Amino acid sequence: MTLSTLLYFLGASIALTLAPGPDNIFVMTQGIARGRKPAIVTALGMCSGISVHTTAAAFGISAVFYSSAVAFHVVKYAGAAYLLYLAWKSLKERSSVRLSVADDRPAAALFKRGFIMNVLNPKVAMFFLAFLPQFVTTGSDHVPLQMMILGLIFMGQAVIIFSLIGYFAGSIGSFILARPRIAKYFDWLTAGVFASLGLRLALAER
Repeated sequence: MTLSTLLYFLGASIALTLAPGPDNIFVMTQGIARGRKPAIVTALGMCSGISVHTTAAAFGISAVFYSSAVAFHVVKYAGAAYLLYLAWKSLKERSSVRLSVADDRPAAALFKRGFIMNVLNPKVAMFFLAFLPQFVTTGSDHVPLQMMILGLIFMGQAVIIFSLIGYFAGSIGSFILARPRIAKYFDWLTAGVFASLGLRLALAER
């Protein structure tokens, strides 16, 4: 791969990451509703899931989702069920976890949640299978290695952008903390985001 190809890939990746979508909207909501640390740690978990999709795309595993409707739907509904579970859990815990109280859940739990959300989305796997090969030198004997490198670049810029989104969204959350009448509605907002992402995934087509 040439330097110009890598720079073009980086530019395209940044544009795709910044474009409004479920992932960055979710990170933003987490920052507002839970604070900077939960948003950034969750974002790191989501970005780590990219490594799974990159590896799958590099070695052709993601192609299964193109060829097998059953495999696609199994993973899709598992991901949707997990997101709906998180929506239910957010409402169940609203009496104990509020915007007015710091979200003290372990970082490992927040990271795991973001990781599972990303890995259980077959559309992300299909995206990487379609996106990465466009920047690969096909005549090379190291196509999987090239795709892994591209995946690492994509993951690196996503970590930076999502962390910045979480950080600045956390500042908005601090502003809201001083206004309890507004803050009390954000547990419902968090649950609503989880539920909408779950339903969106459940209705997704290959």
